[in-house]
Amino acid sequence: MEPGPGNGPAPGLQDGISQSGDPDNNDWYVFGGLTLTTRFGAKDTDGDGITDENDDCPTVAGLTATGGCPDTDLDGIADAKDACPEVAGDAKFNGCPDTDGDGVADNQDNCPDVAGVRRFRGCPDTDGDGVADPVDLCPTVAGVVALDGCPDADGDGITDADDACPELAGIASANGCPDGDGDGIIDPNDKCPLVAGLEKYSGCPDTDGDGIGDGDDKCPSNAGPAENGGCPIVLEEDLATLELAMQNVRFRTNSDQLLAQSSTILNEIAEILSRYPNYDLKISGFTDDVGNDSANQSLSERRALACFQYLLIKNVDRKRMSHAGYGETNPIAPNDTEAGRARNRRVEFELVLRKK
Repeated sequence: MEPGPGNGPAPGLQDGISQSGDPDNNDWYVFGGLTLTTRFGAKDTDGDGITDENDDCPTVAGLTATGGCPDTDLDGIADAKDACPEVAGDAKFNGCPDTDGDGVADNQDNCPDVAGVRRFRGCPDTDGDGVADPVDLCPTVAGVVALDGCPDADGDGITDADDACPELAGIASANGCPDGDGDGIIDPNDKCPLVAGLEKYSGCPDTDGDGIGDGDDKCPSNAGPAENGGCPIVLEEDLATLELAMQNVRFRTNSDQLLAQSSTILNEIAEILSRYPNYDLKISGFTDDVGNDSANQSLSERRALACFQYLLIKNVDRKRMSHAGYGETNPIAPNDTEAGRARNRRVEFELVLRKK
């Protein structure tokens, strides 16, 4: 054994008496020592089989695949780096799953079980109207954002489902229907949609106050009874004048030239027409049976025309008159006497209520 620290001979007189009993002769002792160093392995604080120096999470037991860190969901992504540590996911989604496969991770997906688009946080827009299905009240029909995805065909701000007139722009107070005259009666039910009226007259006024709404009144500006379509009834004396005209309108023999005496009765007819603006005048010419049929037909037509032209001069609107000839047809008396033939040579004047 080599001398050195802890071994080798050393003199000593420890108790003042040497082994030889000679105080001048020191005793010699030999001290021996053995130092043992034992290595049991590197430190593994969390006991996961990965030494602390190689363990990214030395105080928490983990897996070799994740550098000694825990991976609760076993998706190969350490919990510390896993945005969804308790649910297995994909590395491209930071450890989160994409259940519906739409490219939006479940933790960012408002519709994780239904494939959608990133624009709507993973929710679908079935009708393609820019409103995601979960907030779209009409998800299968394209609509407008302002109406929660429901359609508004007429653009009046009222959804088609709530619009009584979905094809006609209207107002909310009329359930989406128009009311052009503002009388509270919607246009589809208003017989007079441009003029304010009353409900009892289906939205029409009663201009002449005869109890018949203008929509049903053939003469809305002239009062008359319902049995005559709301038009004034022609007075008996005026009808008598028209009847008298058959006798008093006279022509030169075999001619369409009016005799002067005819002007009086024709002037009265013009006056009658001015009092009944809703009536038109039918002028019909007839002859007796003397002569051939074609000549009589022509003569009757020309005589009716002559009366028509006279009334035009008296400022009667031509649109209010019609004229025709009927020859020797429709006699009102026998043609075998002069008196009868005289009656058959006539021009009739008939007031006809104009169709509205």
